[in-house]
Amino acid sequence: MSGIARGRLAEERKSWRKNHPHGFVAKPETATDGTVNLMVWQCTIPGKAGGYPTSGWTDWEGGYFPLTLHFSEDYPSKPPKCKFPQGFFHPNVYPSGTVCLSILNEDSGWRPAITVKQILVGIQDLLDSPNPADPAQTDGYQLFIQEPTEYKRRVKQQAKQYPPLV
Repeated sequence: MSGIARGRLAEERKSWRKNHPHGFVAKPETATDGTVNLMVWQCTIPGKAGGYPTSGWTDWEGGYFPLTLHFSEDYPSKPPKCKFPQGFFHPNVYPSGTVCLSILNEDSGWRPAITVKQILVGIQDLLDSPNPADPAQTDGYQLFIQEPTEYKRRVKQQAKQYPPLV
């Protein structure tokens, strides 16, 4: 089984290098001895820029958010675990940093055809458009629902904590 997961991840890596969305980073971890671990990828998701014709920006814009993808030997039959740093502020991110998103749920939305690129773009969309029907943390959820102004302030503050890696 391990051959299937690693083979697929090697293909994903090749495909990503040829064509990936602007501002995104996704690469397998490299150990100090230079060996590449295809089962753990370090990624960066840029905050979505101008989606709204009226405002021209989103609260997440300017942030470059670190995300780790942990693949199991069962990939692509099972989705990777996707984690932001612990304590990441968002209604659909658990306090541990694990992302709660339908396409990452092996019992509902996951399909083996979903690519790393689709996962990262899906998480970027989720940042800007939380799903209140599937909350993963109390703070983010309550502010999103009850105090949108404070929620936006916290998001902008968090975006400043993750500036672009120059």
